[in-house]
Amino acid sequence: MKETDEELMISARNGHIDDIGVLFERYHIRLFNFFLKMTRCRDLSSDLTQTVFYRIMKYRETYNGPNTFRTWMYRIARNALTDHYRARKRKMENETDELKKELYIMSDETEKEKIEKYAALSAAMEKLPGKQKEILLLSRFEGLKYHEISAITGDSVPNVKVIAYRAIKTLKKLYFENEQ
Repeated sequence: MKETDEELMISARNGHIDDIGVLFERYHIRLFNFFLKMTRCRDLSSDLTQTVFYRIMKYRETYNGPNTFRTWMYRIARNALTDHYRARKRKMENETDELKKELYIMSDETEKEKIEKYAALSAAMEKLPGKQKEILLLSRFEGLKYHEISAITGDSVPNVKVIAYRAIKTLKKLYFENEQ
């Protein structure tokens, strides 16, 4: 029985397309949430999630195992997001209070104080430079290791660590500015 992501992807690469469905079930929510945090748009996040799994199916023969499936998938996700913004040449829309509440409700926490803190954190995240925001989301929210992020972004591991450190430092400063 194929249990690891890598085994499933190798099986899909070898013609067992149904195994991509198992990977979809494992990752579509995490991938959707990653895109939602990056774009602040539910429809776009849904479209990009579908695009990623379409590309996984289309390019399954290029999967080569040394990288983990998760690293390969997030590299595809990053490219899909980049392709979207290149094609549209538009900036992300500002976050609305309603979207902040929806995001918070998705995590099953509804207390007013926690919603306000989450809104302040989201507002601070929006002010981070793109590279810092991306690396912080991948490391802290998606749980990727620095070497995985390095493989996704093409930056060296030490550079990823520096960007993550600076992102956290900047985020703290921005967060406490919003709290006052």
